[in-house]
Amino acid sequence: MRIILLGAPGSGKGTQAENLMRDYGCPQISTGVLLREAIEQGTTLGKTVEEIMARGDLVSDEIVLDLIASSLEDIEDEKGYLLDGYPRNINQAKSLNILLNSINRPLQHTILIDVDPEVLIKRLSGRRTCSLTGQTLNIYFSSQDELDACTNSGGELIQRDDDHIESIKKRIEVYKEQTEPMIKFYSEMGILKVIDGEGAVDEVYSRLLSQVN
Repeated sequence: MRIILLGAPGSGKGTQAENLMRDYGCPQISTGVLLREAIEQGTTLGKTVEEIMARGDLVSDEIVLDLIASSLEDIEDEKGYLLDGYPRNINQAKSLNILLNSINRPLQHTILIDVDPEVLIKRLSGRRTCSLTGQTLNIYFSSQDELDACTNSGGELIQRDDDHIESIKKRIEVYKEQTEPMIKFYSEMGILKVIDGEGAVDEVYSRLLSQVN
């Protein structure tokens, strides 16, 4: 299975990626992890990445693509891959497609997890972390018993700094601007499937599997 999951912040991409890796042994290629590993290993490329990030600049697409290609060399073809964090815009999608075709590892599936923006805002703005257990809860979707279990034990329900409504709306807006051209691109390639991302995690996963199996 060679696959990319697309979806706005809060759509559940990360959760569904974990499900696919658990059930199919599909290796995840996370560009964020690749960049950190390159820095930690102290390779020539890693030192270049470290210098770029220290300046506060974005790492070029060429460097990211080199890291992806190198990672794929270590993965057996039959295991496939699940790309995480890349591509984020149409230019990256086109460059990635050229790379994957050149090494005979083209994408098989691009799954868009579609969630209504109002639901996304509730999922993100309602997200809280219990200060005692580290458990992630939601003031809109978690049961009152789950919320009370934290606060009644003396814990606090903490909200992340970037989970305030204005910040969330901006993130969704940026996502929409960047992703819509990619949706058209993958649709024209004939590998795009759209699934409803609302409902229970297992329900969404079942919809995903119906598209990739």
